[in-house]
Amino acid sequence: MPDAVRRGDDARYQEVTCRSALNRVEGMPFSWTLNPYRGCTHGCHYCFARRYQPHLGLGVGDEFSSLILVKVNFADVLRQELSRPTRQRELIGFGTATDPYQPIEGHYRLTRRSLEALIDHPSPVGLVTKGPMVVRDLDLLVELSRRTACTVHMSVPTVDEDAWRALEPGTAHPLQRLRAVRALADAGVEAGVLMAPIVPGLTSQPAKIERTIKAIADHGARFCGAVVMHLEGGTRDHFMRFLAQEFPDLAPRVDRLYAGKYTPKRYRDQVHGVLKLLRDRYGLHGGRRRSQVLATERAPVSKSKAEDQTRFSWSA
Repeated sequence: MPDAVRRGDDARYQEVTCRSALNRVEGMPFSWTLNPYRGCTHGCHYCFARRYQPHLGLGVGDEFSSLILVKVNFADVLRQELSRPTRQRELIGFGTATDPYQPIEGHYRLTRRSLEALIDHPSPVGLVTKGPMVVRDLDLLVELSRRTACTVHMSVPTVDEDAWRALEPGTAHPLQRLRAVRALADAGVEAGVLMAPIVPGLTSQPAKIERTIKAIADHGARFCGAVVMHLEGGTRDHFMRFLAQEFPDLAPRVDRLYAGKYTPKRYRDQVHGVLKLLRDRYGLHGGRRRSQVLATERAPVSKSKAEDQTRFSWSA
């Protein structure tokens, strides 16, 4: 893309125009998605959106975080779509593919302008981000919350610093993200945390999960959702290369655990049992309201399994 330019970091940004902003989806807790950017400088190694890169002729590795498509007319197109008389006010997932508050948002302000459009034409919204920049738009989120259901899901998979540095090289510190949750909740915005994903062998140890849930509770989160990592297509290819390079002893065990795109049910049940036990301990709930876009999870396991932490390990 010869027109892509650098803007103060190592990434290149290609301005593009879009024909539509709202994307219809099926089989999800929400009916529409909004993603003003394609690619993400957060560079999280587990990001499921990496597997869609080949559709644009782009690589799933460094190109995902170093070449960002900016839909410069996004907010204007969204406003037109929201103003249609036939529009149904169905739940919108904002930032479901790439982060709407990655650093370049400070320059283009597409997310802020989109929130302004949603205030003028209210629809229930669930916004997902790893970006503390979300507090910049506190005024809009408060106003949107007055007019419709509005939930902010801050993604904080772990507060373990070694795992954070390895898995999410371009993100803000986990505690900085949790401070943003505190600011949102104190202002009256429905704000909580997604521990998504829990990564076997790196963030799945019960002690790490407990430290993370305690920190989430200490920062006033209204809910805490979680999901075990799944690997598919190009995301799997990239993640396994990352493990082979950075954690060579762990790579073959993770490869065996992921015979398919999901871990075995028994493993997921053990993880969610520990999660339920710890959320109950620290006064958090899983968040199953429809306005909470990604805070859904598997049904809780039995009490006996939930309390049997001694059998839980990443490789179960």
